[in-house]
Amino acid sequence: MTEQNRQPLSAAQDATSATKRTWRQRLALAILHWLGWTLRVEMPTSPKNVITAAPHTSNWDFMYLLLLLWATNLPLNWVGKDTLFRGPMGGIMRRLGGIPVNRRVRTNFVAQIADAFQQYDRLMVVITPEGTRGKSPYWHTGFYYIALMAGVPIVLGFIDYKKRELGLGPSFRPTGNIEADFDIMRRFYADKIGQYPHSQGEIRLKPPSASP
Repeated sequence: MTEQNRQPLSAAQDATSATKRTWRQRLALAILHWLGWTLRVEMPTSPKNVITAAPHTSNWDFMYLLLLLWATNLPLNWVGKDTLFRGPMGGIMRRLGGIPVNRRVRTNFVAQIADAFQQYDRLMVVITPEGTRGKSPYWHTGFYYIALMAGVPIVLGFIDYKKRELGLGPSFRPTGNIEADFDIMRRFYADKIGQYPHSQGEIRLKPPSASP
């Protein structure tokens, strides 16, 4: 069941009145309007969420994620390879909400991120289930088990290059029945088109016989 009592947000309507928007909100909304994009957001009611970002087929997706972050004024965090945080860009990436993860060592990524939810009063982590800009034969399930373990909702974040829309859709709390919960996500994303549709992966679970 999706979360209730949500407040829709568009380019013309914010969670706060237009007079209370920050300069960054006004700038992001102006850029989206200039680019011809529409922002559609159902404001999350929970202070802690795992947000799926799909479809993910282009480096431009990150730019739109930043515009979404600034336009909504939500404290969104995102998970990235630790190599992105090296050198002088590291501090900038962290200030932009980045959480570095070392995927080259065998650590329990799900448990690490789920534990982070216990350490903060407010945390919204954006994860790309496809895991890559290239076509993936299935969705990675780490985001799902993070939300399940942490006991937080999954918010369906999206970008649709065909309609030139991006934002946050409805949310739901994972039940543990992953097949049924994936059906919810599959229906929501059915009409969402990435910049490169041929690189858009199917919303399906990894077959049991597939290698890790």
